Amino acid sequence: MSEATSVVPVCIAGTGSYLPEKIVTNADLEKKVDTSDEWIVTRTGIRERRMAAEGEFTSHMATKAAEKALEQAGVKAEDIQLIIVATITPDTLTPATACYVQERLGAFGAVAFDISAACSGFLYSMKIAKRLISDGAFENALIIGAEKLSSFVNWEDRNTCVLFGDGAGAAVLRKATCPEDGEILATEMGTDGRQTHLLNIPGGGSACPTTAENADQHLATLAMLGKEVFKHAVTRMKQSAEKVIERSGLKPEDIALVVPHQANLRIIDAIADRLDVPRDRVFTNLEKYGNTSAAAVAIALDEANRAGKIKKGEHAVLVVFGAGLTWAAAAVRW
Repeated sequence: MSEATSVVPVCIAGTGSYLPEKIVTNADLEKKVDTSDEWIVTRTGIRERRMAAEGEFTSHMATKAAEKALEQAGVKAEDIQLIIVATITPDTLTPATACYVQERLGAFGAVAFDISAACSGFLYSMKIAKRLISDGAFENALIIGAEKLSSFVNWEDRNTCVLFGDGAGAAVLRKATCPEDGEILATEMGTDGRQTHLLNIPGGGSACPTTAENADQHLATLAMLGKEVFKHAVTRMKQSAEKVIERSGLKPEDIALVVPHQANLRIIDAIADRLDVPRDRVFTNLEKYGNTSAAAVAIALDEANRAGKIKKGEHAVLVVFGAGLTWAAAAVRW
């Protein structure tokens, strides 16, 4: 799904991220399940991941990432008008995690809500916020991808527990007032609900509530058919990235940096190859953090921004894929 031409240009004014202190290495996982560092690195590229502390929730991580984004953007929390939190690991089923973030920030002038689009959530949030700002409904927005996946991992399943980590990333969007502000040039998102069985958390919802009888079956944990997910991920990420590149009037040589979803190094390499972008212009950090779902591309964007990987006036492409199946992309002039 693409958007019509924006009435008012919208830019990314600041980014932020937060990672918990606790590091879980592949060697640590070797003690829990039948796996090895070589097996994990060869198949995924992941070497370690972060785990939230006891009593540290999705809203805590989201708030810390948001504070950094607000600081960089030079925007006070009380001046934020819209907060969207993308997460599949909310503090509570209701109210929304965004409501807790609003309270923690003191952003009481903001409308706040969550969206659930798995790993694509941050770019879904970007598209929604961009449109609402461009149409004049809001002056600015705070979008956040935040996950505490460690609470939803089956630590006895070696095929999934090695993949995921905790963390949060955020960005402040606002109206662009001059070319130097940059601009979100194009966004794209899509869904294929025929593939819901490939990656899901089957239990814990209204279809399969957690009960005393099924509590030991790990139904409220992540389940995935990895080979099928891989195939769809490469195809859909390529297609959505190509669409935003074309609509932005760009060519592969115009792209200073591709920031992909951080799930699997093989997927990232395949996307770089299919987009004809040199590998040194593709940002990766999954070796440190694993797959943090909605937070992954947001964390990567912030790290790339703060490391100077994207400079003023340069073009970046963000592209993601997740459960749903969902996918999204955005082309940005920084």
